[in-house]
Amino acid sequence: MKNIRNFCIIAHIDHGKSTLADRLLETTKTLSERELQAQVLDNMDLEREKGITIKSHAIQMEYLYRGEKYILNLIDTPGHVDFSYEVSRAIASCEGALLIVDATQGIQAQTISNLYLALGHDLEIIPVINKIDMEAAMVDEVKDQIVDLLGCKHEEILAASGKTGQGVEEILEAIVERIPAPQGDENAPLQALIFDSVFNSFRGIIAYFRIFNGTIHQGEEVKFINTGSHYEADEIGVLKLKMHPRQELKAGDVGYIISGIKTSTDVKVGDTITSVANPSQTPIAGFEDVKPMVFAGIYPVESDQYEDLRTSLEKLQLNDASLTYDPESSLALGFGFRCGFLGLLHMEIIQERLYREFDMDVITTVPNVSYKVYTTKGEVLDVHNPSGLPEPTLIDHIEEPYIQAQVITKADYLGNVIKLCIDKRGTLRNQTFVTQDRVELNFEMPLSEIVFDFYDKLKSISRGYASFDYHQTGYKPSKLAKLDILLNGEPVDALSSLIYHEHAYDFGRKMCEKLKELIPRQQFDIAIQAAIGAKIIARETVKAVRKDVTAKCYGGDISRKRKLLEKQKKGKKRMRQVGNVEVPQEAFLAVLKMD
Repeated sequence: MKNIRNFCIIAHIDHGKSTLADRLLETTKTLSERELQAQVLDNMDLEREKGITIKSHAIQMEYLYRGEKYILNLIDTPGHVDFSYEVSRAIASCEGALLIVDATQGIQAQTISNLYLALGHDLEIIPVINKIDMEAAMVDEVKDQIVDLLGCKHEEILAASGKTGQGVEEILEAIVERIPAPQGDENAPLQALIFDSVFNSFRGIIAYFRIFNGTIHQGEEVKFINTGSHYEADEIGVLKLKMHPRQELKAGDVGYIISGIKTSTDVKVGDTITSVANPSQTPIAGFEDVKPMVFAGIYPVESDQYEDLRTSLEKLQLNDASLTYDPESSLALGFGFRCGFLGLLHMEIIQERLYREFDMDVITTVPNVSYKVYTTKGEVLDVHNPSGLPEPTLIDHIEEPYIQAQVITKADYLGNVIKLCIDKRGTLRNQTFVTQDRVELNFEMPLSEIVFDFYDKLKSISRGYASFDYHQTGYKPSKLAKLDILLNGEPVDALSSLIYHEHAYDFGRKMCEKLKELIPRQQFDIAIQAAIGAKIIARETVKAVRKDVTAKCYGGDISRKRKLLEKQKKGKKRMRQVGNVEVPQEAFLAVLKMD
């Protein structure tokens, strides 16, 4: 066990984690020349297209150091704030972490928040400056920033380049020298923490785990502590780029188990595996339960695909434990699910994965956050969906979730960033100059304000230099209004939203204008109205497609023309009573892209 090192790589998005991981794999000759490709651990098409890591991947390397063979288990992590749950899982299974900072950009918000996660688990941190081969690299300045942040010595910081491979040997030596070997007893009862799982249509569910105590053998009967299910370990092994079966795995190892599990509810990420013959009574304290931040309804385009969608979501949840879902129904869209996501990027990725991996076309409703509603009877309700709101007369007050937001930006963009946050109902708590031209701002603001387009706006006003990170702090009372959209006097529940009362009028007016462009014209006038309660605050009309019925009247009395027009009017009125309005799919999506 003394020759095993388990470590992960943490950094802000785009600081070169995956490229550096490629160099580590190349240097340790884990992969043959043929298998090597750029960002080899990002094996989803989606990750390659977007250039981001979505899943944390585990891979085992062998490294010869001073004549001894060491086993290095690397878990690569994502950098985007929406996938911080993946990071917390990787950190729970490691003893050390490489903290990577881009030499051209310096320390950013996500670097700091991931670092705090790692320090909370007592990991040994190895600071690495990456991209030192770039012309814009500011190696000495960034070293000073790291020293300020970590309180380490200058000579402890390693300089490397993921592109050219410079400094990679030093990193591998530092991993062996500085990161402690795993602690654990091979003879104690088995305790293994599941940190990930995937669904394979031939072999069932494959769970990835890290053993803290004990030994697991192939063919042994194992038990999942939380769910209480018993299974036989058909195959166990270690993860290189492909799976490599082994006869036994001991404390400190990272590996996988295949036991023909078909029901996805039996495997929970964060659960503990133990053996039936010599069981451990205590589960390992896993990572904290994830709290979804953003909620949206996901509905199948064809109503008979509801069961397929449920199965697809179950399989996706195996691979992404931060996704939550509950069944719900809507008048406009039929049966679907209310899903909880960690953020808008997470929502977009899930939608895309449903389409690519399971061939599911879905409609997504307006994303919103979860509110606490206090009724006059003294009850507290959690409301994720505007249609779940009680009658206005029964509501005492509504509380909405608040977050602590941390923005790091260049001093030149300070004014614009503060203005953006204050427009979004933020309160500036403090600002500190990290270096001469970099400022860290701390805001308290409502979560609902950052759900829509906050991140995009922040990136555009700071020309990409501002980095953003947040965590939820609690709930505060707020004045919210339920905004309904009516078509021909009928409310469309999928378009209704809970919104801060001062923004309601502008939002309602824009919604009506947008829907007017998107809803096709019918044989009758369609009234599009935005309403708060019984009060209409905005209206647009989609004009009817009309036939010129007076064309056949040439000359003669006006009453002949009027008679024909009246007849047409009656027909239109009758049509309006029985006609229904089709809301196209673009209308639901347009609401998300409202500026």
